[in-house]
Amino acid sequence: MSNFVVSARKYRPARFEDVVGQEHVSRTLKNALQSGQVAHAFLFCGPRGVGKTTCARILAKVLNCQHVTKDFEPCNTCDACKAFSENASFNITELDAASNNSVEHIRALIEQVRFQPQQGKYKVYIIDEVHMLSQQAFNAFLKTLEEPPPYAIFILATTEKHKIIPTILSRCQIYDFRRIQPADMVKHLQGICQQEGIDADADALHIIAQKADGALRDALSIFDRMMASASNKRITYDDVISNLNVLDYDYYFQVVDALLLQDASKVMLLFDDILKKGFDPDLFINGLAEHLRNLLVCKDEQTLVLLEVSDNLRERYRQQAAICPTTLLLTGLNIANDCDIEYKMARNKRLHVEMALIKMTFILSAVPAGKAVPAATPAEMPEKKTTDARVAAQKSDNQADISAPPAPAVPDTPISDSPAPASTAVAPKGGEKHAMTKVNLADMLEEANQAALEEVRPREPLTPERARAAWDAYVSQVDKSSIRAILQVAEIEVEAHALAIKVGTRVAESTLRNEASLTAFLRQELDISDLNISIARDEKLAAVEAPKRAKPLTVKERFLLMSETNPQVRELQKRFDLRPDED
Repeated sequence: MSNFVVSARKYRPARFEDVVGQEHVSRTLKNALQSGQVAHAFLFCGPRGVGKTTCARILAKVLNCQHVTKDFEPCNTCDACKAFSENASFNITELDAASNNSVEHIRALIEQVRFQPQQGKYKVYIIDEVHMLSQQAFNAFLKTLEEPPPYAIFILATTEKHKIIPTILSRCQIYDFRRIQPADMVKHLQGICQQEGIDADADALHIIAQKADGALRDALSIFDRMMASASNKRITYDDVISNLNVLDYDYYFQVVDALLLQDASKVMLLFDDILKKGFDPDLFINGLAEHLRNLLVCKDEQTLVLLEVSDNLRERYRQQAAICPTTLLLTGLNIANDCDIEYKMARNKRLHVEMALIKMTFILSAVPAGKAVPAATPAEMPEKKTTDARVAAQKSDNQADISAPPAPAVPDTPISDSPAPASTAVAPKGGEKHAMTKVNLADMLEEANQAALEEVRPREPLTPERARAAWDAYVSQVDKSSIRAILQVAEIEVEAHALAIKVGTRVAESTLRNEASLTAFLRQELDISDLNISIARDEKLAAVEAPKRAKPLTVKERFLLMSETNPQVRELQKRFDLRPDED
């Protein structure tokens, strides 16, 4: 059996410049070494596998290196560096606090601190997972950590800084390590592939980096697993998604293409194929939501940097985003989010996800509110002659395509308790298809086309006068006097197709946000279906909304008030010769 060394150990950085994704820590430590202002206690904190212990070892090596380079890196050739590389250095001690967390272990460490180094300048103590120390161990360590000998340096590392007592934190210089970005991981993995002579697809390395979730050690472990399963030193995208049980990106692209074509059958078949491959429905709906989010990110060049994928996949996202209306992406995200929230409570998980997919399919052909058409079965919908998703997506976000009437959608209206007429429903039989309902398709399409024409008609511009009139109309119908008072003092500003409402207090802001019928009323009254309403606080209005408190009366003022309203008090004043100016 060969002496195989995992990549996380074999390619562990030996210099600061080799540390991946932690340039801010490396630069600060180098500056401290250059200026000679090295603290006696450091605390390295951050997620797992990001280089905390690695940086601690490099710093310890530099402190005892006999031939430090000009850029303050270890030479790795002197006796001190070689001894450390061979785990034979007496000046550097590593302690795992997870298994040595008692007060006796800390006392033994304190006893070692008393002895000066035999070689080199410093004795460095690296304590990993320091948050695992007990309360008594922390207390025993306090005095030594605060005033150690001049040759002793402590480097503590932890993944959970909040579990360390404040008295320890105040005695250390704290360095926060970041999660490593996928791009940095991919670059590091590509360097290892060159050294090992491995041919790896860029998309495959990106999947490994995303699966590692910011931990380079996890990425290297997954990389070793892929190397073990690869044939002829070749790591392909298909091998990675198969071994890691990752759903292929191509499925999401096909689903979105089917949504653009409003092809419900293809969407259902794709979802069935995904389930047959063993993927859970919630995994698919979450992946589809992330795919829609990535398409939305590609809509703007400024947010394109948020897309953490390979260059080939980035270009594919860009092409599909160009033909996807923003309405489809935003509404699809909303439907996917609701599906994910309610997924755990659904009894039929598959049906729950299928209903969400069907809703997404007919987003582009949704009929405007108040123009509901009779329900139709999928067999009644007009057959689509085109297979190009670009044709179906030519409708913009604010305009409807009236050259071809849109497919009718099921109206979002309450279901009636009364039985359906016999002429419009046929009971299903065995494996046969449901019979078509007897609906005049021509009339239905004509009504849908009329709705589309009304949707694109020129609408009256939004003016402050119209906005105030609609606002006053809503105020007049509010029953609660407290809410009506808040609405009356609120200020309204018109901004393009949006209303900005300003109130003076936090209570008023919360009250308006909870007023569910306000947005729907204003949209209907102003005939603007996409009206956006924002609510914010303005300190200038606080004085208007706050009730003025009455000033308390003095004793003299109370006496005068009583004497004016009560004749007996005036009689008493005359009888005893009382004067109003006396308290």
